[in-house]
This record gives sequence, C-alpha cells and structure tokens, in this order.
Amino acid sequence: MSEWVPVDRWHECARMERPGVLFEVVNAEGQRILTPCVKTLPVPFGWTSPPIQFRIVAAARPRHSSPIPPPGGKPAGQR
Repeated sequence: MSEWVPVDRWHECARMERPGVLFEVVNAEGQRILTPCVKTLPVPFGWTSPPIQFRIVAAARPRHSSPIPPPGGKPAGQR
C-alpha cells in the first residue's frame, strides 16, 4: 500500500496506475471503495460526505472456482 494522497490530486491517478493495483478511496466518515483509475471518481449513493483521500492498494489475486457439479447430482462419468 502507498501513502494517502489528497483527492484533489485524483487527476494524477493515470500516472500512478500499474497492473495489479486499484485505488482505495475514503471519505470523512471512513467509508471506503476500491476503484480503478477513472476520469470521474465514483461516489457511492450512501456516502454522506465526498471523498477526501486515496491510495494505491494491491488488487485481489484471481482464484479458481470449484467445479460445477453435473446436472441431476450424478457424479461425473456416470449416466
């Protein structure tokens, strides 16, 4: 994670963007969102105050899901 940056520097996010990172944005109440660098910073509907700062955080690593069972609950290979 990086240091917090004032939200008035959001226009610099494209320069800070790297593969595998997102931006964590926080408001005065401590509410947080994760977002990629976008031209207009998204503000969730439920936020009662505007964003005040952001920082770079590592994006969650993708993971494989469990196999989907076959239809009818029969083990694979049986009919």
